[in-house]
Amino acid sequence: MSTFVSQEVREGMEAARIAGLRRSSRLRVRADDNVFPVLRMWKSGFAVEEGKVPGLRGLVDLFDGANHLYQCLIVASDAEGGEMRYEFKRSTAASDKAPVDFFKDPQAPVALLTR
Repeated sequence: MSTFVSQEVREGMEAARIAGLRRSSRLRVRADDNVFPVLRMWKSGFAVEEGKVPGLRGLVDLFDGANHLYQCLIVASDAEGGEMRYEFKRSTAASDKAPVDFFKDPQAPVALLTR
């Protein structure tokens, strides 16, 4: 039994794998005013489609749908299997509140009620 697979079949399988990743992921990366789909993300980086996304570098924002997840400083890692991989130099979780520089007691009253 032979395990040889022709080049056309390999390219078709790779294209189907990339298309499946693209459909199943809600993640997006925004660089400047451009938004691109993220195929997959892991602890130290993410991957985008190699031919469709221009070279990214510097400060980008990662979104899950409309939710802002991270602000990241990235560097290109390598291209393999139709994916361009990027590694995080810095990844900061996005927050909708400003950070505070004092301790907030969880048992403190929320408001003062007067008569």
